[in-house]
Amino acid sequence: MERIWTLTMNYLSVALGGFIGAILRYEIGQFFLPAVQEGGGFPWGTLMINLTGCFALSLFLTLTLEFISVDPNIRLGVSTGFLGAYTTFSTFALESIKLLQQTQYWDFGIYLFSSVFLGIAMSAFGLFTARTLANYQRGKASAS
Repeated sequence: MERIWTLTMNYLSVALGGFIGAILRYEIGQFFLPAVQEGGGFPWGTLMINLTGCFALSLFLTLTLEFISVDPNIRLGVSTGFLGAYTTFSTFALESIKLLQQTQYWDFGIYLFSSVFLGIAMSAFGLFTARTLANYQRGKASAS
């Protein structure tokens, strides 16, 4: 019975987080949509979503796995649910193909480079930020 309760809570956490993350991704995509619809355009929305998602996931998981005790359902809901639904590799892949089909080779190269290398950099920045915040809090607590 406990296993069923745990699975139910896991599913609900992922579902609720996923619902919120998908809506936020949709809204951000809608904000950038006019630029994309007018003659193709650069996929700024997906790039911003994925870069902020890389930062947020790294920051959140580093903080909650290394420094702050958080209920596992909250961690699952935020990381797998919210940020999993918020970020989107499949849209990145499709938009990359569309840029190639539209012979926008320069935009394709920038998009590919930005998504991969800046995504990794944003993840590293999230990790660095989380550890800096944790060290600051430790120093502040020990000074008191």
